[in-house]
Amino acid sequence: MRSRMRIQALRPEFVELIPDVLEPGVLYVSIAYATASHLCACGCGHKVVTPIGPTDWRLTWDGESITLYPSVGNWGLPCRSHYWVREGTVEWAGTWSQSRIDAARKHDRVTKRQYFSRARRSRIGKTE
Repeated sequence: MRSRMRIQALRPEFVELIPDVLEPGVLYVSIAYATASHLCACGCGHKVVTPIGPTDWRLTWDGESITLYPSVGNWGLPCRSHYWVREGTVEWAGTWSQSRIDAARKHDRVTKRQYFSRARRSRIGKTE
């Protein structure tokens, strides 16, 4: 069992493919696959995957550090940790109730449906 030492910072490592074994404190970023992954900052050892895209996470790299937006809520993990990654620093956020998690998931589904519906209509309009 891994020790539960909280990770205070994540340094970016740009890769084509996310490695099978992740190092604590590293945020692996695959531009080719629009994905970032890291080990949960609580120290539980679970892999966290954050897809990058208009309806998922946004990633900003300033040449040195990474910011992810929105926060990382690991609601599907036993630890249920919740934190922000801002300029490479892990900032802990409050815990959410199950009803708040459910509402956020519903909002995410609606946002995705609307985004992809608009995108599909836009492509159809261009082909006619």
